[in-house]
Amino acid sequence: MISTDIAIVGAGPVGLFAIFECGLLKMRCHLIDYLPQTGGQLSEIYPKKPIYDIPGYPTIMAQELVDNLMKQAEPFKPGFTLGERVEVLDKRGEGDFVLTTNMGTQIHSKVVVIAGGLGCFEPRKPDTKGIENFENGKGVAYMVLDPEKFRDKKVVLAGGGDSALDWAIYLAPIAKELTLVHRSESFRGAPDSVNKVMQLASDKKINLLLNSNLTQANGNGHLQSVNVQNTKTNELSTIETDDLIPLFGLSPKLGPIDNWKLQIDKNAIEVNTDDYSTNIPGIYAIGDINTYKNKLKLILCGFHEAALMSHSAYKYMNPGIKYTMKYTTVNGVNTF
Repeated sequence: MISTDIAIVGAGPVGLFAIFECGLLKMRCHLIDYLPQTGGQLSEIYPKKPIYDIPGYPTIMAQELVDNLMKQAEPFKPGFTLGERVEVLDKRGEGDFVLTTNMGTQIHSKVVVIAGGLGCFEPRKPDTKGIENFENGKGVAYMVLDPEKFRDKKVVLAGGGDSALDWAIYLAPIAKELTLVHRSESFRGAPDSVNKVMQLASDKKINLLLNSNLTQANGNGHLQSVNVQNTKTNELSTIETDDLIPLFGLSPKLGPIDNWKLQIDKNAIEVNTDDYSTNIPGIYAIGDINTYKNKLKLILCGFHEAALMSHSAYKYMNPGIKYTMKYTTVNGVNTF
């Protein structure tokens, strides 16, 4: 059995930053993640996607952020169990938890922190006839892992959220021809990104089809074209393409977490915003997995939650012991 101070379920950016915050308080962490590598969605879904809202970084690639967080955590010697999913959480007493994975690995800890992002997730697929025939490397991809794969190719993107907008902007100078299909006249993404996409369309650097739905995917062994229908005129058109990337978000599922007797609201864990504790003492939830009034699902908000959680966890583990906070600029980073 693995023993640690804090077991963190989820090795995404918020879970990784929690290692640093807990480490400053001399608490050792062990992270468990169902994915085979650290980084969560950043590494699994869009490792080469630029991120614009990390303080101090006007732009940073997703994987670079993960790599930096790993370097920041390294002095505190965290442990990792990757490629395994926590199935059972057993609270034996105050400061006494045992987590068991689907592979039978057991982790004993004094505190549990759930930083599982969206939980178990899978991409939402459009209702497009024949699309399943071109999955698994045959022209349809539900995430962009390597933008270079689309260099000098004809690409159709579908969606109207931040991910679709960001990738349209990023892939415009890479693809031979890029078409963005969206079912509405308005986008759900950041206004600045919307303006950039509209300008690209105005400059004829991308093709923009609004009020349009993908109706069918066509090809012989590999995707060759897609049919698109205008929702206002019902006019059908065929677009030749090498690749189709539907970006309609992820369908989150809590999985085993749903059975841990936590208070759940719409697939998210309710927390106390004083310290991001749950209804079970000793269990915290930080990042996109939690919910509270005015919640913003931003990485930087998860970082803030990790900082407050760590101080509360220290008090929970060390009742009656007063801790005086010292700034890292003065105190440095103390390793174990």
